[in-house]
Parts: sequence; C-alpha cells; structure tokens
Amino acid sequence: MHLPVMPAEVRGLLCEGERRVIVDATLGTGGHAEMLLEARGATLLGLDRDPHALAAAAERLRRFGSRVLLRQADFAEIDRVIAEAALGAPDAILADLGMSSFALDDPARGFSFRSDGPLDMRMDPEAAFSAYDLLNEEGEDELARIIREFGEERAARRIARAIVEARRRRPLTTTADLRALIERAAGTRHHGAIHPATRTFQALRIAVNHEIESLTAFLERAPGCLNAGGRLAIIAYHSLEDRPVKHRFRALAQEGGFTALTRKALRPSASECAHNPRARSARLRAIERGPR
Repeated sequence: MHLPVMPAEVRGLLCEGERRVIVDATLGTGGHAEMLLEARGATLLGLDRDPHALAAAAERLRRFGSRVLLRQADFAEIDRVIAEAALGAPDAILADLGMSSFALDDPARGFSFRSDGPLDMRMDPEAAFSAYDLLNEEGEDELARIIREFGEERAARRIARAIVEARRRRPLTTTADLRALIERAAGTRHHGAIHPATRTFQALRIAVNHEIESLTAFLERAPGCLNAGGRLAIIAYHSLEDRPVKHRFRALAQEGGFTALTRKALRPSASECAHNPRARSARLRAIERGPR
C-alpha cells in the first residue's frame, strides 16, 4: 500500500488544535487522508483528478463513513469544490505534489520508462491530450522548450530533434520507444542515480497534465479558502514545484494575514528515506492564516 510521505511532520502541522474540516487536495489513494482522519474527528474533503485513485481511496477510507467526501477534480479548482461541498471554510489544506505510485506503477498509464506501455501520461484518463499527441504533433522547438523547462534536461535539443526525426519514419507509440530514443540521443550514462530518461518523462507528464498551471492556480486560490487559524501545507519534490510554493508563502507572510510555520522547508528523516525511498526529495512548507 502507498505510504504517505512525512506523516509525522504533516500530523504535527495540521492536527494541532481544533480541526473541523480538512481538505486533501491531492488525495491519491488516501494515505495522508487516513492518517488525518485517525488523528482528528474532522470531516475530510478529498480531491483527485484520477478516478482510479479515488476508487482506491474510497475503499481505504470506507470505515470513516460520512466523515469523508470525495470529488474528482483538479486542485486548481479548490475554491469551487469547497464551495459546492458546503462544509464551510477548511481548517487545514494539504497538497502532496508527488506522482502517485498507484499510477506510476501501472504500465498501462504510461508514466514510467521502467516498464513498457502506451505513451499516455494523463492523470485524468478522460482528458483529450496525451503524451502520444504531444510527442507526435508538437514541433522541435516546443518539444525542446518543454523538456528543458519542465525536465531541466541539458540534452533537451538533442532529444527533441531525435523525436522529430524518429516520428518521420513512424509514430512513437510506447514508453519503450521513447526510452530507447532518449538513450540514443542523450547517452546511457546515468547522472548520479538518475536514468537519462527520467527528466524527459517528468517534463512530458508535467506538460500533458498542465501541472505548473494547476499549481499556480492552486497557490493563488487555496490560502483564501482557509478559515481563520487554518493551515496550508504543501509537499514538493523538485525545484519547479518548490520554488513557486516558497515564493507564494513568503509573499503572503510579507503582505500580512499569514504566518510562515516553516522558516525553511522541512525534510524527511534518514530513517524515513531508508524505509520509503519516494520521500528522499520531499520538501514540506506550511503557512497559517491569521484572524479574518
């Protein structure tokens, strides 16, 4: 079962004091939600774009009965979903920005280069645009920009050029096709522990799911949804995510009305990283809303 990242730190930040309504804005399979429901007698509203993850979370959280409301939605829509749920302003909001291992480990979803599958990468399977469409339709310049900006990949131009050349012969259709192409274009030498395909797959996933745009909207809307004394905690895993979180939280604290609860990002312990390698790059930041 999927392990929640930094559970003790999240519990310490979000379960202090009275918490009547909690929002898990990136529910996944419900690991953090289960922990928060066990710690507090609150009602939890859970959001996720992935209907398969929501189904798994519903089963995991079934024992909490009417204390759980689940909605299929992008967390960019958090203000609308909270208003429609009619639970009142939340006392805590959590967003874990990591890729769910539930989807990552399913070859049919196409998120990972470690097993062969279709070039899909859609968090919402009903979304119109997939990685196949992006790879086989976008021009070289746009592909290079996506791989460079969202993957921070130094060989972005070489990889983009190789994609365009390869698809002239036949469309790219599988993760194995793309992995082999990247290895030829960028070389097979790993950067430390990172496989050469890692950054490109990350970039394509981010682009397909508009993750940066969704995060920007969430950071703009979520703080204003909080009740007085409410707390917002976000777990990020790479600089593309953590940087805007840090800047938004700093701006909110400087403007007044919010207090930073984490002067620097909290990091997982060595023991947690050994037990749950997925946690290694996690960075947790939190703010608290003052009196309205």
